[in-house]
Amino acid sequence: MTRRSFTRPLLEGLFIGLFVVFAANGLAHGDEKKTDAPNLENKDWKSLFDGKSLDGWMVTDFAGHAAAEVKDGVIHIPAGLALSGINRTNQPPKMNYELTLEAKKIDGNDFFCCLTFPYGESHCSFVVGGWGGGLVGISSVDGMDASENDTADYMVFEKDKWYRISVRVTPEKIETWIDQSKLVDLETKERKIGMRFGEIEESVPLGIATWITSSELRDIRVRKLKTESE
Repeated sequence: MTRRSFTRPLLEGLFIGLFVVFAANGLAHGDEKKTDAPNLENKDWKSLFDGKSLDGWMVTDFAGHAAAEVKDGVIHIPAGLALSGINRTNQPPKMNYELTLEAKKIDGNDFFCCLTFPYGESHCSFVVGGWGGGLVGISSVDGMDASENDTADYMVFEKDKWYRISVRVTPEKIETWIDQSKLVDLETKERKIGMRFGEIEESVPLGIATWITSSELRDIRVRKLKTESE
């Protein structure tokens, strides 16, 4: 998550420097991490967006937010003064599920998709494009933000390009993908999974937020995973 303290300029410079190194070496696109992303051809996906309205969603009441709206079959989240976004009005699955959507950055230089989702009775967020536009990771793990824990990674995100963002949640792991590239493969045993303290907590139980950045969303869906007992 984006931090707002006197250390941010120094840390942002460090992250941007690392980001440039990753990009220069061709690693920022995750080409070496292609793995078993959720299969979009499965028949048991449930759509969470009808392409016409925010039915089942509400505009998250962040201070200084810009109001999301549906236009031309996509959800538009304009840039606000800080956080802007939407969250579900009913309870999604808490465990053993996959979640996927497409997101596009329109303008801005911070995260264009902070996807908050349940992990059992807790919640956490998959940050996409934070800290100057390149950071991805889970917030929070063991009380540490995405910029501070071992899920942190870096990617180049182009404006006006759709990215497929996916999450798989099981008792053993939290896994995330961007397109077919695996970004997070977090074993959760003896790890503390939780939300970053602050307004982002308004995104629970399932929400999508941006930080001073405008974005578009489409094709939001969820799929329950069968367990051994089923």
